[in-house]
Amino acid sequence: MDARFTDEQDEIRRTLRELLTKRCGPEKLRAAVDTPAGHDRALWTTLAERLGLPALALPEAYGGVGCSATELALACEETGRALAPTPLLATAVLTAPLLLALGTGAQRAALLPPLASGHLTAALAVPGPALATALALTGHDRRGQWAGGGRAGGVQARRAEGGWRLYGQVEQVLDGHSAHLLVVAAHAGGFARSRVLPFLVRGDAAGLTRARQTALDATRPQGRIQLRDTPAELLGGEAVAFLAALARLGDTAAACLAAEAVGAADRVLERTVAYVARREQFGRPVGSFQAVKHRLADTYVQVQAARSAAYYAAWATTEAIAADALAADATAACAIAAEAAVGPAAEATAARAPAPARAPAPEDTAGGLALAQALEALRRAAAEGIQLHGGIGFTWEHEAHLYFKRAAGDELLFGPVHRLRAHAADAAHVFEEAGT
Repeated sequence: MDARFTDEQDEIRRTLRELLTKRCGPEKLRAAVDTPAGHDRALWTTLAERLGLPALALPEAYGGVGCSATELALACEETGRALAPTPLLATAVLTAPLLLALGTGAQRAALLPPLASGHLTAALAVPGPALATALALTGHDRRGQWAGGGRAGGVQARRAEGGWRLYGQVEQVLDGHSAHLLVVAAHAGGFARSRVLPFLVRGDAAGLTRARQTALDATRPQGRIQLRDTPAELLGGEAVAFLAALARLGDTAAACLAAEAVGAADRVLERTVAYVARREQFGRPVGSFQAVKHRLADTYVQVQAARSAAYYAAWATTEAIAADALAADATAACAIAAEAAVGPAAEATAARAPAPARAPAPEDTAGGLALAQALEALRRAAAEGIQLHGGIGFTWEHEAHLYFKRAAGDELLFGPVHRLRAHAADAAHVFEEAGT
């Protein structure tokens, strides 16, 4: 592993930080979260057109930049510093990879270019309390019970003349109230043989009702989605491995969320250090007291450790994606060789054969562990920031509480921390090895 950033990666971070410093200050941030969409549409357009932010991890064939999850995580670190309320997480991190992995050729060609350009935003409609389980961050439910019961609850899909129809309700969907496109996890096949499949729903579809919900973290807007006989299009085919794709997506999402939390923790710590250096008490700066120095030093070490873990998780995710791509290429090569040697019958058999499974590695748990460490670091940095800012730190007008709410809100959506670590330990068979 080469821990050094490339010139391109450094340029992404520098340019994005400069832009967000100018366009996402405290006043503009508060104004953006008070809009019906919950984010500044003009800022999102600028991020998409000038920096290509939603296109970073998409292939060039679909209008993307062709970078990896590492560059996407670095971009999330900068948006986290500013608490920038943008559809980046919902669109580029949670939804675009699913469209790329599961969509048909026609679906990818129709949807990915507008996503890359920023003209189309998307959201993953999974019940908020079950998001961490769906992404296999705090557990891996291979039956999709997190989506609701097969007989009632969640979203139900049934065949109708001309396609599929959806019924049900999903709450706490990130940017679900404003996204132009929804990827909805719905039950299909009836109660006895129910399975969870992904469906595409346009934001202006008939029978779709959406509303913004009040959330603890206003910079992470959430929406409620109601579907009543809503037309939908199946993403991929009925044999698509949706639950497995969600589990693979969890690695990328965890790395990006960890980087985002590190950026927020670094910023609130930076502001706290600057404040105690100029705030005087008993005739001397507050930051000169030894107890304050110790608290800030401990927080700094925790933030830097979380940063290292987040960068490693981003690298590990990129390597895992590359390994999976090589395995898929190997399977395709076997099918071609079989056709050349034996004929179409052998080709069909090879095509049905599963891709070679990548052996479990320590990197497979890096995302969840990095996210746990980053959320813990953000929570501590935000708490220390509120306390060391004194009376002003508890006021609504100061932005310190926004960072604390980001820490608490992310832990509710993607944690809690102890469950992230417990699942990583189970996946790595830590306790099994210790007991032998």
